[in-house]
Amino acid sequence: MARVYKYQDNVDTDVIIPARYLNEPDPAALARHCMEDIDQGFAAAVQPGDIIVAGFNFGCGSSREHAPVAIKACGVKCVIAKSFARIFYRNAINVGFPIMECMEAAEDIEAGDSIDVDFASGVITNNTKHKTYQAEAFPEFVNQIIAAGGLLNSLKNRA
Repeated sequence: MARVYKYQDNVDTDVIIPARYLNEPDPAALARHCMEDIDQGFAAAVQPGDIIVAGFNFGCGSSREHAPVAIKACGVKCVIAKSFARIFYRNAINVGFPIMECMEAAEDIEAGDSIDVDFASGVITNNTKHKTYQAEAFPEFVNQIIAAGGLLNSLKNRA
């Protein structure tokens, strides 16, 4: 069961990973600064398997792949949001980081709730509130990209 960190609408890539850290080549170094401009204690508190829940337009701003890389490197299992900026959505899949759009879940789930996600079915279970929500599951080819750790690894595995 994952612990939830909750954020509002329009969380942009500049607060996911501030530009001053973009020269860091190591994902672990990026993870140490993830969300620090919006949630100072996030990087120190987040545990592997925890989940971010947010409002509309998560990942807006610049097209940097660093944002989903930093979140993934923190050990976050996925981001659930009302909607994602299209470039963040593509970058997340490209780096093998799962995201789920689900309006009802994003509105109802609160910080600190304990939730489980089933990527194959798109079912999100809020164990704290004893509720389930239905997100759209990814097509099988996208699940394969995520399982491989990203698009490049997926293509290497085909060769």
